[in-house]
Amino acid sequence: MRTRPLKVALLGCGVVGSEVARIMTTHADDLAARIGAPVELAGVAVRRPDKVRGGIDPALITTDATALVKRGDVDVVVEVIGGIEPARTLITTAFEHGASVVSANKALLAQDGATLYAAAGQHGQDLYYEAAVAGAIPLIRPLRESLAGDKINRVMGIVNGTTNFILDKMDSTGAGYQEALDEATALGYAEADPTADVEGFDAAAKAAILAGIAFHTRVRLDDVYREGMTEVTAADFASARQMGCTIKLLAICERAADGESVTARVHPAMIPLSHPLASVREAYNAVFVEAEAAGRLMFYGPGAGGAPTASAVLGDVVAVCRNRLNEATGPGESAYTQLPVSPMGDVVTRYHISLDVADKPGVLAQVATVFAEHGVSIDTVRQQGKDGEASLVVVTHRAADAALSGTVEALRQLDTVRGVASIMRVEGE
Repeated sequence: MRTRPLKVALLGCGVVGSEVARIMTTHADDLAARIGAPVELAGVAVRRPDKVRGGIDPALITTDATALVKRGDVDVVVEVIGGIEPARTLITTAFEHGASVVSANKALLAQDGATLYAAAGQHGQDLYYEAAVAGAIPLIRPLRESLAGDKINRVMGIVNGTTNFILDKMDSTGAGYQEALDEATALGYAEADPTADVEGFDAAAKAAILAGIAFHTRVRLDDVYREGMTEVTAADFASARQMGCTIKLLAICERAADGESVTARVHPAMIPLSHPLASVREAYNAVFVEAEAAGRLMFYGPGAGGAPTASAVLGDVVAVCRNRLNEATGPGESAYTQLPVSPMGDVVTRYHISLDVADKPGVLAQVATVFAEHGVSIDTVRQQGKDGEASLVVVTHRAADAALSGTVEALRQLDTVRGVASIMRVEGE
């Protein structure tokens, strides 16, 4: 075993960073045996140096992250500070000064992963980011390496634990959205400002990363269609149960049937109870992958939290350190297909539409005519009426999203349609 230790610079010492430091310290001997050389912290960059951080030598603490990543003796930089800047500059500076990088920064990778890949390649360094998507679940490496010889056609999953917890509580207890959100906040699953989670921004960043890897093409955050789940109601869950479904916030990345384009989207959807993703409870994550040769695969586990995420970070640290010892690098960017990302209007799926209508003869015929005029075929219709008002639930066959949007706009113009109460896509069939 090599005696000179491999040195790791840690950027950020919050929930995840502190767990990384703790595991590196308490499992130092095991890590050294697995890597083939000792590994130790070279420094820990923080914003608040006076905060007590148990188990970390105060001499390692610094507020000068730039000086830390420029040190010539640093082999690996672990970035867990998040955000775009200064993370991007610190990562590219680390590459320039001969260090490989392990990152958990989904936002940066989704927005500007190409820049990071280019800098890593230019300087012959590794860029690993298993922790950026789905926490402890091994997902990035299987997509980048284990399935590298296969053709992936679809990746669909629950990649945000906060939203899955909320929707699961709404389904299992009948709670409303706000009540379920309050419980998630009290238990620490939701941030004080839950916008990034409940409006789908977090899941969209992860979808961009997954689509890019799965389809060997560059997919940016701006390419991902996004809808949040704040408008999901108890009535939606009641309708889903009548169809033998539940509701999940899904990230869906698909290759077009002709193979000439891809789509990436995040939105709430009804999914059959028979689908494996329907049984994912609480704050867990799961990702369903469909490949030509391997078939259907599902990856399941805790998608967030200090220890689970730190596990993914340390797995990358071990891989990168092994590469350093062998004077090699792991896989870089694979974007050779350069496939275009199609707009949401091109997506084809089924839909569940709930309408508030006047309870009088001829309404159903008017509604059916609008669907037919826009080329959207109706599968089932359910109507309930009382005191001159009625609810009309229409489930369609597969249709383009643009056609459905046109249908809904035309329905809103009908005098007999008092409102479109809900539109939900139906996936996973």
